[in-house]
Amino acid sequence: MPIYTYRCENCGVQFDRQQHFDEPLLKKCPECGKHALRKVFLPVGIVFKGSGFYATDHRSPSGRTSKAKKEESKTESKTDESKESSSSSSDE
Repeated sequence: MPIYTYRCENCGVQFDRQQHFDEPLLKKCPECGKHALRKVFLPVGIVFKGSGFYATDHRSPSGRTSKAKKEESKTESKTDESKESSSSSSDE
């Protein structure tokens, strides 16, 4: 069963309530007794734990595979070679 957060627009009290999906929303505030309750929508936090995730699931450098690192170093060496050849031809 999900837990819903409610806030009273009259007195400002906020509380959580465990309800089934098919239950009606609460409307009456338990503190002031007025019909001013509104459901609060909060962001959901996601936590990845365990070793069941792939290296490509995130963009940090530590998650790169050795193959990706090798390809990147090849690309860098090719650009370095082209820079050297263009600078030597401009010197002549």
